[in-house]
Amino acid sequence: MTHETREPLVAGLLLAAGGGRRLGGRPKALLPHRGRPLVENAVRVLREGGCQVVHVVLGAAAERVRAEAELPGCVLVDNPDWAEGMGSSLRVGLGSLRAAPVRVDAALVSLVDQPGIGAAAVARVRGAYGGRDALAAASYDGKRGHPVLFGADRWAGIAAGAVGDRGARDYLAAHRDAITLVDCSDVAEPYDIDTEADLWHLE
Repeated sequence: MTHETREPLVAGLLLAAGGGRRLGGRPKALLPHRGRPLVENAVRVLREGGCQVVHVVLGAAAERVRAEAELPGCVLVDNPDWAEGMGSSLRVGLGSLRAAPVRVDAALVSLVDQPGIGAAAVARVRGAYGGRDALAAASYDGKRGHPVLFGADRWAGIAAGAVGDRGARDYLAAHRDAITLVDCSDVAEPYDIDTEADLWHLE
């Protein structure tokens, strides 16, 4: 009888395909933050939170992102259907993790336009991994948010319901009782960079 001693692999999955429609068509991945493209900050947060493997889903201006952002060691995946919404990017990202040369046990999903969520929140949610059927999410004042953790055994079900801009929302609603909520209210702020009025959050 053999026992698996391998450390579970929780990979970071960054959704960074948005075109910034309400930002005048400026791709969110390339918004300047601390002198560099926003996507670099999001990748660094995942790495500092404990995700050694990071897959990044690109969409709007993907060629520019590849040229202008420094993302060494990341697996960059293009989503040609990014304009359909976050659901298509989630499907593409989970497919990329499934095809990875190493066995990935869970995906820790974050969004490029939430710079108020740092490595501490990532590490907390990552720590909620309890097996390949795990479901966990950060919560803020009792409300579910990002990042979210999906055990690999749940990817097929999540991908099947990931349409439009809903992402995994319907799946999570249907499996509410299985979700481990991880309070991150004290270490992160879950605001989005969606409109011109939100740009003041960037540094």
